[in-house]
Amino acid sequence: MMTIMNWLSRAAIPGFIMIILLIGAFRNVPVFDTFIEGAIDGLRTVLLKPIADFFDIPKEIIPMAILRPISGSASLGLLNQQLKEYGPDSFIGKTLSVMMGSTETIFYTIAVYFGAIGVKKSRNTLWIALIAGAAGLISSVIVCRLLP
Repeated sequence: MMTIMNWLSRAAIPGFIMIILLIGAFRNVPVFDTFIEGAIDGLRTVLLKPIADFFDIPKEIIPMAILRPISGSASLGLLNQQLKEYGPDSFIGKTLSVMMGSTETIFYTIAVYFGAIGVKKSRNTLWIALIAGAAGLISSVIVCRLLP
């Protein structure tokens, strides 16, 4: 019974992702584009305004700050969209560009590198990486405010 539960727990998320992709393909839905649009809309409704206000972070940067640690390709797509909307020479465009260079796709990197060397318990790596990502976000806003 325990092995079945272990298998189900390991297969649940990949299975769920495959079901979404199959339904999207069956209905001719551009799954990736729909995911990006939904993520942006969802992130706009999240109550992060007090945190963004405290660090003086423009609200337009918040979706990238949340998406960047999860997916590099999705964050590049979002960067492309926001650069078209705000312009590469705007404060938001500059800050997003600096943030792309100073942050990492944390979850992917931890999974790939720790998986390659066989680390099973990452201990505090995720928390430290998330703190480093937040430092990259905050410092990109500060640097872009100081430099014209």
